[in-house]
Amino acid sequence: MLILASQSETRKALLTQAGLQFSAEPATLDERSLEDATLAAGGDGRDVALLLAQRKALTVSAAHPGAIVIGADQTLGLGTELLHKPADRYAAIAQLDHLRGKTHRLHAAVALARDNQLLWSDIQTAELTMREFTPEERDHVLALEGEAVLGSVGSYRLEGPSIRLFETVTGDYFTILGLPLLPLLAALRSFAPEALS
Repeated sequence: MLILASQSETRKALLTQAGLQFSAEPATLDERSLEDATLAAGGDGRDVALLLAQRKALTVSAAHPGAIVIGADQTLGLGTELLHKPADRYAAIAQLDHLRGKTHRLHAAVALARDNQLLWSDIQTAELTMREFTPEERDHVLALEGEAVLGSVGSYRLEGPSIRLFETVTGDYFTILGLPLLPLLAALRSFAPEALS
């Protein structure tokens, strides 16, 4: 049995498109406390994403003996600052304005666990630069995106109209979407080949 420790529609779609059969069950974690503790100990956005992916996989794994559990997490770093999903449209506007004309990094981590044991984990980073868009361009993109951006760190969806706001993108597409799919598939071939049959 393969379980995705997430309710992310994007992650579910990526696994489905890769032909995997799985169920989805989100992990219950105090993510902000874990993030705060990691940062206080000198960690950064990469460390936070990796820790959360591992903890999600382990938490769900403990409740499902024998299952292979995929944990995943993504953080957005702008310098030393970490951004989170916007609470509402006004927060999305403020976040996009904060990112305008700057380069930020998306850190996407993935982990596999079975029987409350971590089998494998990996983290990938992509760099994205937003152009100097106008308020009118921003508002038009937000109108096209609708509520979808509220579920995305950074207040944008690269797979949607938000692409209009970018100048350059460097990195793996799946990493940008929040799930380093190619490393994950390689790990499944090693640790759970039955999941690919």
